[in-house]
Amino acid sequence: MWRGDEVIRWIVCILLLGITIEAMGAPRGGELYSAHCAACHGDTGGGGVGVPLSLPSFLDSVDNDFLRITIRHGRPGRVMPAFRQLSDAQIDAIVRFIRGWSNKPAPVFSDKPIQGDVQHGKQLFASYCAGCHGADGEGGKGTGVTFSRKRELPVIAPALNNAGFLAAASDEMIRHTLQYGREGTPMRSFLVQGLSEQDLEDLVSYVRTFEQQPLPVKPLVTAAETTISAESPYTLEETIDNLKEAIVSQNFVLIREDTLEHGLVKEGDEDPSKVILHFCNFKFLFDALAVDPRIGMFLPCQVTVTESAGKVVVATINPLYLSRLFNNDELSEFCERMYDVYASILEDATL
Repeated sequence: MWRGDEVIRWIVCILLLGITIEAMGAPRGGELYSAHCAACHGDTGGGGVGVPLSLPSFLDSVDNDFLRITIRHGRPGRVMPAFRQLSDAQIDAIVRFIRGWSNKPAPVFSDKPIQGDVQHGKQLFASYCAGCHGADGEGGKGTGVTFSRKRELPVIAPALNNAGFLAAASDEMIRHTLQYGREGTPMRSFLVQGLSEQDLEDLVSYVRTFEQQPLPVKPLVTAAETTISAESPYTLEETIDNLKEAIVSQNFVLIREDTLEHGLVKEGDEDPSKVILHFCNFKFLFDALAVDPRIGMFLPCQVTVTESAGKVVVATINPLYLSRLFNNDELSEFCERMYDVYASILEDATL
């Protein structure tokens, strides 16, 4: 016969064991953030390609639903991707981790629609908002890194006509941002600027009309092939010479020629039948970086030439394949242009 205190101890042990097992299997927000968010938003949320998430004025002005929906659906056509592969529990864990940068509780906003004068809001938007957010709410250009914007601007104005933003932001949340602004960003309090509380409601009502007339979003370019390649009928040396001529004909500058294994094996042991050419059009490069610095993953340009068993093959990365990673329709245009350049160079060198 078990005594009562022994039974209680066993019950406590079982409960603690269950909690421990559950904790071991629970999503870890910090690890998920590092894997999916830190590359753009910074390890500590300070921003980079993405907006600074740890900014106190940001955390004080967005609720957890805004964060959840933003992670789930992203911003179609902009830099922020949709994380549809994450479970609800994983997204909740990321939200808790982000919220940990603030010592204040998350704000709670009503989902009740605000009714204001849309036409008056449109006039106010043109006067007070369009300069940063665009005439049609399309948002600012570039990203959050310093070389793609003026250094004094901590963030790029978001797209207010974006379906992802409109789904995530409640009317009350938008009004709160207008009322208090966001310290540390160009967004100032509209009350301080002289607008009335009714003006703010009129502005919110106008911004909500973007939902009724969404601007078309260009479909992201997709491609199944990760590389572009072509077999050359010429010798390795002849193919390299052809490539150099083709590169110059496309208004690109040859930066250097090197063995593909340079720096990967002991100096002198490089395979001379594996060659890489580095080249660039610097205006194209800086224009693309100003839109999204992630394009630096495959710019400046590189083409490899390899010879094996008497066969010479020319190959390069497929920008159309990489473009789907960016979720940025403006950047996809650069990827399409870069694909055309690569295809022309390979064709000219191997005909």
